[in-house]
Amino acid sequence: MKLNNLVRAAIFAALAISVGFSLLLIPNIELITVTIFISGLTLGSAWGMLIGATAEIIFSSLNPFGSGLSFPPLFISQVLSMIIIGAIGGWLRPIFYRTDFSYNSLIGLGFTGLFVTFIYDSFTTLSFPVSAGFEFAQILGIYISGLGFSLIHQVSNAIVFTVGIPRVMKYLAVRP
Repeated sequence: MKLNNLVRAAIFAALAISVGFSLLLIPNIELITVTIFISGLTLGSAWGMLIGATAEIIFSSLNPFGSGLSFPPLFISQVLSMIIIGAIGGWLRPIFYRTDFSYNSLIGLGFTGLFVTFIYDSFTTLSFPVSAGFEFAQILGIYISGLGFSLIHQVSNAIVFTVGIPRVMKYLAVRP
């Protein structure tokens, strides 16, 4: 393990937690997802997974609006989805680890933001009805009832990914 990567991982985890708390009062707008994705993009999937787990465990546990620890299935789904998002960042490194982005790359970033947020929203929305043993029709009803909130979250993250990642990668990506 390189000390340089460990320090970068600690910085990414601290950054993800701090931006999470800084935007806590604004509904449907968050920067944790993009920070964890960029950590995977920059350091690789294994580090992205570790950063995603660490940052989400700390953020969710210490959330003043309700600790994830009070409902373990939700807590597990939050942590698991951030682990997946960190891994996806590493997997997409060959595509998005660059300093300049074409129009098609920007569209790809938007869809990536939408997709990874869809994963997070689906895991967290389904955590209660699945763990409570609801039937499929009830689970589907609960999932559909949360689509409005989820859609706003997904669209906002698509915008955050499209606007934010090119600006950040300009400074993080190694220039050819």
